Amino acid sequence: MAEELRVEGANVKIRSPAAVFVLALVTLGVYYVVWYYKINRELRDLGIGTSPWTSVIAITLGALILVPPFVSMWNTCGRIAEAERRFGVDPPLSQGVGMLFYVIAFFFLPVELIYLQDHANKAWRRAVAAGI
Repeated sequence: MAEELRVEGANVKIRSPAAVFVLALVTLGVYYVVWYYKINRELRDLGIGTSPWTSVIAITLGALILVPPFVSMWNTCGRIAEAERRFGVDPPLSQGVGMLFYVIAFFFLPVELIYLQDHANKAWRRAVAAGI
């Protein structure tokens, strides 16, 4: 079960990176889309990013023209890194590494979920520890 926290007035969740990965596999990608919406909504609620639905459309329907999912994932990686910097996590997520994992995931398994969720968890935990 995910642990719900309150950071800067926004509700965020500490999720198990392994559970996110397994759920994405077991549900044949359905949970991937749900997770992607949730992580982008949490970031938007913190004032980082805009519409989580735009991100979801980019990684689903946008895949038909190939470029939008990569742009959306690059931006999501950047948002998580920005949250980590805001809350003092050092070193923050590397957009390049996140994209490398996404390219692997695009053709094989969604390994980027583990990396991204782990870094989001670090940001949320640091914010709570700092009393933000």
